Amino acid sequence: MKHLEGKVAIITGAGGGIGRAHALLFAGEGAKVVVNDLGCERDGTGQSDAAARTVKEIQDAGGVAVANGEAVGSLAAAERIVQSALSSFGRLDILINNAGILRDRTLLKMTEDEWDTVVQVHLKGTFACTQAAARVMKDQGQGGRIINTSSSSGLLGLFGQSNYGAAKAGIYALTRIAAQELAKYNITVNAIAPAALTRMLETIPGVKGNVTEASLGPQWIAPLAAFLASDAAAGITSQIFGAEGNHLFTYRMMTSHGSKKRTNNELWTIDEIAQSLPQIMHW
Repeated sequence: MKHLEGKVAIITGAGGGIGRAHALLFAGEGAKVVVNDLGCERDGTGQSDAAARTVKEIQDAGGVAVANGEAVGSLAAAERIVQSALSSFGRLDILINNAGILRDRTLLKMTEDEWDTVVQVHLKGTFACTQAAARVMKDQGQGGRIINTSSSSGLLGLFGQSNYGAAKAGIYALTRIAAQELAKYNITVNAIAPAALTRMLETIPGVKGNVTEASLGPQWIAPLAAFLASDAAAGITSQIFGAEGNHLFTYRMMTSHGSKKRTNNELWTIDEIAQSLPQIMHW
C-alpha cells in the first residue's frame, strides 16, 4: 500500500521547485493533490499556468490532482484554497505551506512594499492557510498533518534577507504554537527548513554554478515532507527539520546555562554583567 493512499493534500507554491517535487511524490504515494500556485515570478509579480502544468505531470503519471491559482496571503484566499480540496475530493488531510517569494534588499535600502509583500506571502499566507485547514481537520475529527516551510535565513540569519528571514523566523514560532494548540485535535504541525537548488536559492551569492541539481535538487526535500504527512509521523509535532541534500537534521532553540546572582532580590549592575558575560553567553 502506498504511504499516502486515500489522503487529500493541499500544497501551496507547487507549480515549480520544492512544491512541485512535493506534489509529484505525494501523488505517487497515493494522495489526491490540490496544486496551488499563482504562477508568479520570483519577486511575486505576474501570473502563469504553473499549477496546471504540475497537475498535468501528475495526471500523465496516473495520479489525481487539481489546480488552484489563488495567491496566498489573505484569509479569504486561504478559505478558497481549502474549499478547492473539499469541492474536488470531499475532505482534507494534509496541508503543505510552501508558497513564497523573494525581494532581497539590505536593511537600509528596503522599501515598505518589499517588506510587507514578502511577510504577507510567507508568514500571513502560512497563518491563513493553517487556520483554514485546521478548522476543517478539527471538524472532520480524524486529525491531520500541517507542514510549514521555514528557512536557515530566518533561523540563523542571512545578509540582505531581513524581510524573508523575519517571515521565516515567524513561521518557526507559528509552527511551535500551532502544534501546542492543535495537539488535542490530533493535528500535527511541523516545519522544514530546506536548502535546494531552486530559483530562490540561486539569488544567494556563490550558489549558482557551484551547486548541482543532483546533489541539492528539490527531490531531496520531498521524502521528508511525505514522511511527516504519513501515518508513520503520527507522534511527531512541533519539530523544525533541516534538509540539505541527503543531510537531515533538526533545529532547536536552546539557552546557555547562564549565570545567576546569589540572592533573588539583588539586581545586576552593568559592571557585573560585563564581568560575568563569558558565563552568561558560553555553553
